[in-house]
Order: sequence, then C-alpha cells, then structure tokens
Amino acid sequence: MKVRVKWVEEVSFLATSESGHAVLMDGPPSGGGRNLGPRPMEMLLMGMTGCSTYDVIHILKKGRADVRDCVVEVDAERAETDPKVFTKIHLHFIVTGKALKPEVVERAIKLSAEKYCSASIMLGQVVPISHDFEVREAD
Repeated sequence: MKVRVKWVEEVSFLATSESGHAVLMDGPPSGGGRNLGPRPMEMLLMGMTGCSTYDVIHILKKGRADVRDCVVEVDAERAETDPKVFTKIHLHFIVTGKALKPEVVERAIKLSAEKYCSASIMLGQVVPISHDFEVREAD
C-alpha cells in the first residue's frame, strides 16, 4: 500500500491514496492553517473507525442480520504535551436494524477489535481502546 502526501501551502497537505482518492489535510487557523480539512490525527482516528465499522457491518451482513444503519461515535483523549499521542480511545457503536440480537452485535464488535481490524489492533498496541454499543430497532 502506498500513499503520497504533497505540501500545498502553510500547513495544508494533499494526501493521495494508491487507489486514486485524495484528501486535503489542514491545520487550525491558530497554527497557520485555514481549517480546510481534517487534521492528520483526526484522519488517523477516522481511518481506524472506518476500518472497524466496515468489519462490523460485514460480519453482521454475513450472518444475515437485518442491519440498516451503523454510526460510531468516537471519543479520544490525547497527551497534553508533545508528542500529543492518543492516550485513550472509546468507540460507541449505534447499530440499527430489525430484530438485531445484542449478543450478535457484541460478537461482531469483538471480532473486529480482536481479529480483523488491522488499524485498531495496531493502535491498540500502544493505546487502550474500549468499545460499547447500543442496538436500536428500525422502523
């Protein structure tokens, strides 16, 4: 896997993936940026969450669960001083579907966290990552 990151101006960078997709990263105005895109650490968190969410949906659908929606709200804390690494990450899954069984959703989240999500397994080596979830009935 390859990516390319090109400095645009000030603290703006254009990241391009091997698959041809691009994302502009930028810093806050207080740091010389224009707030045109997510910060690199936000991208790291979004990537990890996307990886985990992909796994959970895939596992549920493979098990023929009638899942209709999945939203993950992430709360992460960072160190106060440099390097401002993540010190704690919590993922709260809100899974909506028809007659979803909580134990099935819980198993999908656990499989993602412990077996399939490369990003969260890698980050979990250096930062505690916790999960919880709620199941909502679809209309």
